[in-house]
Amino acid sequence: MHKVLGFLSLILFLSCNSPGEHVTMNSIDSKWNKKSEQKFNLEISDPQNPKNIIFVVRNNNDYPYSNIRFIVNFTNLQNKKKETDTLNYILTKPNGEWLGTGFGDTKETLFQYKLNYRFPQKGKYEIGLIQAMRNDFLPGIEDIGVKIETAKP
Repeated sequence: MHKVLGFLSLILFLSCNSPGEHVTMNSIDSKWNKKSEQKFNLEISDPQNPKNIIFVVRNNNDYPYSNIRFIVNFTNLQNKKKETDTLNYILTKPNGEWLGTGFGDTKETLFQYKLNYRFPQKGKYEIGLIQAMRNDFLPGIEDIGVKIETAKP
């Protein structure tokens, strides 16, 4: 049932994208291994236009925490320059209610990573996400993704 709802929400999400948006999702299947880096390849054709880079997290009620921590590896594949960030995002209100949107047990939350970011050049980039929580196998994460949108002036 979770997979059907996740698939339907993915179709709805992708069908609502604007022309300046691109979303890439990886299915985690509710057990994210700490050693499993989720990789997202980007092709930037218009570096003159600033972009917003946003992470998309789909979790269900099996997720045991109110936050999620990521180690982000952001790599320019032309010159192999790599930036690494450690990020912490909040998933719940103080009363424990999920912040995301969605039907039933699955909630989708968007987290800003880089706003008005100007890619240094046209070409290929890679974003790698590693979960940095206490669990070797993190339950309750169904999908993880990256959304790239052209920043609005």
